[in-house]
Amino acid sequence: MSPSTVQPAENGDRGDELAAGFTQDQLRQAQKMDAIGKLTGGVAHDFNNLLQVISGNLQLLATDVAGNARAERRLANAMAGVSRGTKLAAQLLAFGRRQPLAPKVVNIGRFVRDMDDLLRRTLGEEIEVETVVAGGLWNTLVDPGNVENALLNLAINARDAMLGRGRLTIEAGNALLDTVYATAHGDLRPGQYVMIAVTDTGSGIAPDILDQVFEPFFTTKPEGQGTGLGLSMVYGFVKQSGGHVKIYSEPGDGTTVKIYLPRSTQSEDRIVDIEEEDLRGGDETILVVEDDDAVRETVVAMLGDLGYRVLKARDAESALSIIESGIAIDLLFTDVVMPGPLRSPELARKASERQPGMAVLFTSGYTENAIVHGGRLDDGVELLSKPYTRDQLARRVRHVLADKSRKAVPTGGSSAVAPLRATKPLRVLVVEDDALIRMSISEMLESRGHVVFEAGDGNEALRVHASQPIDVLLADVGLPGMNGVEVAAKMRETQPDLPVLYATGDHTANGVRRDERTAIIVKPYGVADLMEAIGRIARR
Repeated sequence: MSPSTVQPAENGDRGDELAAGFTQDQLRQAQKMDAIGKLTGGVAHDFNNLLQVISGNLQLLATDVAGNARAERRLANAMAGVSRGTKLAAQLLAFGRRQPLAPKVVNIGRFVRDMDDLLRRTLGEEIEVETVVAGGLWNTLVDPGNVENALLNLAINARDAMLGRGRLTIEAGNALLDTVYATAHGDLRPGQYVMIAVTDTGSGIAPDILDQVFEPFFTTKPEGQGTGLGLSMVYGFVKQSGGHVKIYSEPGDGTTVKIYLPRSTQSEDRIVDIEEEDLRGGDETILVVEDDDAVRETVVAMLGDLGYRVLKARDAESALSIIESGIAIDLLFTDVVMPGPLRSPELARKASERQPGMAVLFTSGYTENAIVHGGRLDDGVELLSKPYTRDQLARRVRHVLADKSRKAVPTGGSSAVAPLRATKPLRVLVVEDDALIRMSISEMLESRGHVVFEAGDGNEALRVHASQPIDVLLADVGLPGMNGVEVAAKMRETQPDLPVLYATGDHTANGVRRDERTAIIVKPYGVADLMEAIGRIARR
C-alpha cells in the first residue's frame, strides 16, 4: 500500500498567510510547553522522591502487619494513593517532554494486534473494536510502553465520549508528510511516518475548544471524572518522539486522533518484558548512592530484605572512595541527580574503569538530561524510575545483574568463569537431598567442565569431603538431619577457606552468615546464575 500524502487544503498566498499565522501559534505553544516542562521536571523530581519514601516504607510495613485485615486494607488504600501520585507525575513529565524514553524498533501493526485483548477488556462488551492494519507497514523507533499508554488513553477517552456504547476503530498505515504541511506545523519535519488513527462514534468536540484539548488539566468531562492529562500526555510523548499528532472532530459525529511516528528502516527489535521475569533476590553486593537520607535508608532496607549485601553513600565522591577501597561490588545503584562536582554518569564511568565487572543501574524521578539526550536514554543505560515498588526493584536488579553475566560470557559460549577453569576445573561437592535437583545441578556443572561429587545428606557429604579434595561446597540449606549450614561449618574446621554456595528457596536463608567466601543462590536458577555465583566466591 502506497503511503498517503498529507498537505494543507489551501495553496497560494492565502495558504502562506495561514501557514505563517499557524507557525506563530506553534511557536507560542512551544514556548509555553518548554516553560511548563521545566517546572514539571523540578516538581516531579522532589515529588517522586517523596513517593519513593512513602511507597518503600509501606511495602516494608506490609510484612509487619500481615494477617491484620484492617491494617492490610489501610496499606492497600495508601498504596493506591501512591499509584495515583506516580501516574500524575509521569503524565506531567510526558506533557513537558521530560520523560526518559527507551525506544525500540517496533512494528505498530503487530503491536496494535497484541493489544487487542487488553483494549476489549478495558472498553467493555458494549464497544465494538475494529483494527485495520495496512499491508507493508513500516517500522518505527518508539518507546513501546508509552505507545501502549497513549493508545489506552485514547481508547478510554473514546469510551467515555461514546457513553460506553459504540464503535472504536484503530488504523495503522504509512504516511508521507510533505514540506508544505510540515512548514505549517512549525517543528514538524517532512518525511515518512507510520500513522495510527483512533476513531470513535461519540459525541465529538465543539470547534471552539478543539485547540485546547491537548493542554494540561483541560477536560471536556464532568468534574471529578477526568484529570485533563490523558491527551496532553499523548501530545508530549509523540512530540518528544519526533512525531506529530492531529485531532479531527465533528459534534455528534465522533472524533479521530491521528498519531504520526517517524519511520525506521531497521529491523524489528525483540522486546523482553522484565515484569514477567521471576521475582527473587540474591546475595550480591550493591552500592546504593542517594543524597536523600529517607530515600537511601528505604531502598537499603528493601534491598537488604531481598537478601543483598548493601553498602551506601550519600554522594558520588563518597561512593568513589568506597569503590577505590577495593571492596568487590557487583552493582552500582545510583540516583542520577546528585550534589557535588562529581556527576552520576562520571561516577559510573570511573566505577567501571576500577571494577570492570560492575553493573550499573540508575534511578531518578527526573533525569535532567544527565543520561537522557534527545529525549532518549543513552545507549546501554539502565534506568529505574522513581517511585518503584519492591517487586519492580527486585526484577530490575536481577535483570541488570543477569545481563552483566551474559555480557561476561565469551563469544564461544563458555561461562563467565572460563579463565578460572581453563587452568584448573573446580571440584564441586553438591549436597542436595532431592535426587532430581541434585542430578540437574551436577549436569549444569559438568557441562561447564567442572568435576562433581554428590551427596544426599550431611553425613554422606562429610565422608566425601574427608576422602576427596574439594574446591567448592554447593549445599542446600534445608537438608534432613544436619542442615547445610552445619555441614559447611564442620568442613571448615579442617578447610577454613572453603568457598560455600548455599542453594535455597528462601532468599533470607536464616542461619547463613555471608562473606567473601560464602554466597547464596536462590531457587530456581539457571546455568549462568550458577556459574557466576561459583566463579565469584572461588576467585576471592
